[in-house]
Amino acid sequence: MAKPPSKRIPHKFQPWIRVRKQHRLSHAHVQMARELGLEPRRFGSYADTKDQPWKSPLPQFIESLYLKRFGIERPENVRSIEEIASDHIAKRLARKKSRAAMRMRENTGEGEAQGDTSTPHPADADSAAPPPDSSSTEPNSTEPNTGMDPVSPNEANLTPWQRATRSR
Repeated sequence: MAKPPSKRIPHKFQPWIRVRKQHRLSHAHVQMARELGLEPRRFGSYADTKDQPWKSPLPQFIESLYLKRFGIERPENVRSIEEIASDHIAKRLARKKSRAAMRMRENTGEGEAQGDTSTPHPADADSAAPPPDSSSTEPNSTEPNTGMDPVSPNEANLTPWQRATRSR
């Protein structure tokens, strides 16, 4: 049973909601500020106060920056932060479901059902190979010639430096 979608707003949208309420901005002003790349933490310094009469009110300041940058007064399609957040949550949920479905397909072994011939098991490869000829002193012709002595089974766990310095 799936959980009902929550009303929780993601953290990346919460500062914008707080700024909208604190500075009494409209949804259009918040969207314009987001498109301009303004940071919500800095809105206190952008806002006019009684001590700074030369500053324009924050909504007019955002509108003037938007007009300068984009050449239009307002965005064509204004969406609230809550709408953007709900779309963001729905998109993440859809992505999560598609990834889970992909994992389920991988785990059920659909590749084997389609005739996937992967590399054989190492035990099968050993049984298929002919036994080495003990009378021959030359290395097996199928092994690459590295210019080094073949490694004995008791030296298999040693590093190359340990093999080189080990007395024989």
